[in-house]
This record gives sequence, C-alpha cells and structure tokens, in this order.
Amino acid sequence: MGKVTESAKLITALLPGGDCRGFGGCGFSSCSDCAQAIAAGAPVDSCPACRQAEVDAIAEALNVETVAVEEKVAFIKCAGDAAGKKRFSALDSCSAAVEAGFLEDECHWGCLGIGSCADRCEFEAMTVEEGKVNIDKEKCNGCMACITACPQKLISVIPRDASNFIPCSSKDNEKDTLSKCGFGCIGCADCALACPENAIELLRGNRIDGRFAAIDYSKCVGCVACTVSCRKKIIVDELHDLAKVKQEVAFVRCSGGYTGNKKLTEIGIDDCRTADDMDLDALGICSYGCTGFGNCTKVCRYDAIKVEFGTAVVDEEKCVGCGDCIRECPRGMITMVPYAGVKQMACSSKAPAERRFEVCYAGCIACGDCAENCPAGAITMNDGNPVVDSEKCENCGVCTYVCSRRPIKERKVPEYTYLQSEAMKIDKADGREW
Repeated sequence: MGKVTESAKLITALLPGGDCRGFGGCGFSSCSDCAQAIAAGAPVDSCPACRQAEVDAIAEALNVETVAVEEKVAFIKCAGDAAGKKRFSALDSCSAAVEAGFLEDECHWGCLGIGSCADRCEFEAMTVEEGKVNIDKEKCNGCMACITACPQKLISVIPRDASNFIPCSSKDNEKDTLSKCGFGCIGCADCALACPENAIELLRGNRIDGRFAAIDYSKCVGCVACTVSCRKKIIVDELHDLAKVKQEVAFVRCSGGYTGNKKLTEIGIDDCRTADDMDLDALGICSYGCTGFGNCTKVCRYDAIKVEFGTAVVDEEKCVGCGDCIRECPRGMITMVPYAGVKQMACSSKAPAERRFEVCYAGCIACGDCAENCPAGAITMNDGNPVVDSEKCENCGVCTYVCSRRPIKERKVPEYTYLQSEAMKIDKADGREW
C-alpha cells in the first residue's frame, strides 16, 4: 500500500492540477483519488485532461506501456440567442433559467448564456460575454467538468484538431426552428447525404418530428461537403471560407423598385410585409416587384444583402446561400441561382407588357429579343418572362446588348472551384448530384 501511495503522489504531481471537484470525466471525486486509482492499476489515461506528454510521463513513472491520447476540447452545440438569453440574464444559474421556463417563441434547447459552465471550469478556459460562452481552445484541456454544469446538455468534448462543427441541438421540427433561430439545424439531412465518409447522422429528441445533425469525429476527415450542402449554412468550417465555398447564392428578381418604394414611403409605409398587404395596382406600383424596405437585410447573418435605390441587391461575394432572405421576403422576390458568372433576369412581373412599361422603368416588357438572339439557345420565354438556362449560358453578352430595358444582370463571380467540385462529388452516372 505504501508503494501505491508513493506512486500516487508522483502521479498527482504529473496531473494537470486544477482539481475538477468530482465533476471531471475521470469519475473520481478528486485528483488525488484518480492518481491513487492509476497507481493501483487503472489506465494511465484515466484523467481526460492529460495530454500525451503527461500520459507518457505517468506511464514511465509506473514502468508500464503508454497509450495514444486523442486530445479533446469542449464544444457548445448552440450558436444562437433564441433561448431567452436576455430575459434570463438576471438569474444566477442556467438551472434556474430552465426552472423558470421558456416562452412559446423561444428555443427550448439552446444556450441560456448565464455561464454555469464557465463557473465550473477550473482552467479559465470558458468566459461569458453578453450571453455568449466562449471557449479558449488553448486553455481547455477536455477535463469534461463543464458538461454536467449545463442543464440543456449542450456541451460535449470533441477532438482538438476537429475543423467542422454543427452548433445546434434543437429538437424542434423545421418550421419551429426556422421561426425561432437563424442558426438552427432544421434536420433536412442534406449534410448527411453529402458526406462522403458517412460521418453525419440525424439524431432524434423527444419530439417525433424533430431531429438534428451530429458529426461522428471518428469518421470525419474535415472535407467541405457538409459545409457546402448545409441548407441553412450553419456548419462551422475552420479550414474553408464559407463565402467562397458554395453552390448557389441568392438573387433578387427585380431591378426597378425605386418608384414603388418612393410612393410607399410617402404614404408612411416602412415594412415589406405591410407594403405587401397594400393594393399596389391601385397605387400605380408594380405588384410583382421589390418594395425595398429591407426586411431581408435584417435577417441576413452575413451582411450580404442591402437596399439600393429602393431595391434589394445581393452581394454574391458575401452571400453563402443560406436562404434566410428568401424565407423572409413576403413577395417571393428572392431565389437561388448558380454561383457562376451567368446572366440572370432581374424581373418577375407577370403583368401585360403595357402595364410593365407604365409602372417600371427597368422591368422586362416581354419583347423576347433576348431569347430570339441568344446564340446558345439558353433563354426561353415563360409567361412573358425570359428564363436563363445556366447550363447553356455562355455569358457571351448578346442578350444584354439587344435588351432595351436592361433587366438582364451580368453576375461577375468566380466559376466553381476545384475544392467545390471535389467536395460535392458530382456523379451523374449513378444518379446522384451532391
């Protein structure tokens, strides 16, 4: 027993310190108890906070074979503010917030922002700033003490070198998640279908219709497939620039909202949804165009859409294709288009040509000149609107040359990158297109 005690003292000195008070992942009530167990024959890596050098030193001290250590750090599976953080900010613990209960329009699964996890951390690796819990990966040693401090069960430990993260644990269905949080996983499974390593699975909670994606890090190779395919663009990727790695971007199908926006502003309208309820035809305003009050700009997480001269305009360089603006537009003015330098028609009017001419200085008047003159046959007329086939468009510029009204927009953005093509594994031969 004396030999074990002497070895335990040596092992205690080799442990990271900062006693986890029984909350750590080793399962012991103190570092000394953990050291005593290791000295008595427990695995040399029993303390999850030990890095490889420390485990090697413990093994050498005991004259036993060392084991390979996969260093891990804590990760919080929530990136939003929908769980009532501001309302709960005066409370002293996250458990008290859960006991207080959530409002109907709040996410019941998200981070509460009070920081009970940070209070538990003995290594000063977690801080709280304005309701956001930040983890310092250099200070975090994966001791796991913070995990049980979270009543929402949002914290897990992941490999230190992991580069892809899904920061959401919502178990709500798609509709409820979309209505509550811009950063929420909607359980669409696009990421799981795209993953070439089958490293993503959809987990279900206690709601039949709710599910969320989770990464199996033993399979994940850090490629870009899930990031590109994520419908909400919430998957964090530390290796690639999300603004560049994308298949599609948003596009506003209107270029002449100025006149209508000015008229609506003059009568006191300042919101797109309010404008959509108006009788726009009676006001001499295009009933198919952008009203220009920027509801879409308020939900964009990437500052990729703004209003210019009464019309919403997308910055293709910043847009990541998340679709939040599409869901917010009450008029259905925004759509997804390929992230390639092809022409797009910035008009969606279905009114007769004469009416289009009356209410808009920049809209398509359905003359068909662009379709008739396209040398690649990439433009067809549908309900009086030119439709550009991005597969055929060669971006030659003939359509913009013959168009007298200039609603056809040239989008000068990069072609698909090698990285995207590889990650999406486009393989039409077997019927898949990821």
